[in-house]
Amino acid sequence: MKSGIRNTMAAMALAGSAAVVGTVPEAFAQDAKATPYVRSDVQAYLDNLFKNPRPHMNDATIAMIRKIPPAQIAQMMSASEKPVGPLAVDKMLTMPGPAGPIELRLFDSKATRAPGPILVFYHGGGFVVGSTGTHASLAAEMARQLDVPVVSVEYRLAPEAKWPAAPDDAEAAARWVATSGDALGREVTGLILSGDSAGGTLTLVTALALRDKPAAVPVKLTIPFYPMADASKQYPSSTSFGVGYGLDAADSSFYDKALGANKKSIRHSALLADLNGFPPTVIATAALDPLRDGGRAFAAKLLAAGVPTKHYESQGNIHGFATFRKAIPSAQGDLDLILAMAKAMLGN
Repeated sequence: MKSGIRNTMAAMALAGSAAVVGTVPEAFAQDAKATPYVRSDVQAYLDNLFKNPRPHMNDATIAMIRKIPPAQIAQMMSASEKPVGPLAVDKMLTMPGPAGPIELRLFDSKATRAPGPILVFYHGGGFVVGSTGTHASLAAEMARQLDVPVVSVEYRLAPEAKWPAAPDDAEAAARWVATSGDALGREVTGLILSGDSAGGTLTLVTALALRDKPAAVPVKLTIPFYPMADASKQYPSSTSFGVGYGLDAADSSFYDKALGANKKSIRHSALLADLNGFPPTVIATAALDPLRDGGRAFAAKLLAAGVPTKHYESQGNIHGFATFRKAIPSAQGDLDLILAMAKAMLGN
């Protein structure tokens, strides 16, 4: 991204309490039926994916994945993601969960801290795959850029643990973090909730749960990355980008079946909820994402409810871009802007 465009977008991102930024340059404005704008590094990533396709998600694929050690899966992801990078703290913790112990991973760029908020992070992976290891780089980057401790949650996965196991674990983890400063070695004054893809969905539904029944400390901000905000109906983007853009409809269909969620429950489709009193939010979407339109609709409903909201849409980019920063170098600039918006809202 050219520095002039990037600086302009940064200024927009930091201005006001509600904004929609990341708009496509005028030269790329197109009719909805025209070929969409795709960044050159995104196209290179998609071309490579076409030449070296991943196995389709099905029962056999999941059975195979479950046999691979978690550390090896995380290493496999390093082909498209940046290294975790320097940290003062990177350690595993365990908390009691609704159905047994839940593993957590604490990231911090500082060894000790004054009292402050802690970010609770939920990894993506369609509620079926993913871990604190596969998303360690993103969690660590957020810890550094936002200058807050990050606790990543190893919630239960489908199909072994059907819905609502994941939202149950997500909510329990947030409540535990709010009351467990001694175990974390940090005095907790507030929560930031964040996650990508399925983790973005958990961010939204957990924020609703903590709005309706507050935790020991308040939720200061949510930062959902390309969440599935509404599974109750099909949006145009799911058709437009359901094949050939990284998140294929066939895989999404398997994720839905494996999870077995009630698509009309606000514990899965947060857009169906009354959003009054929702925490301040920075929501990120991708222009070439099947989940884009649901995310856009959620941002619009937040604004209509008077919730301080910033919506950043990464133009020419695909679902998952925040964890593809090695394979799609321009995605680092998107993440920088999203986190700058979040830091400004936290400051306010």
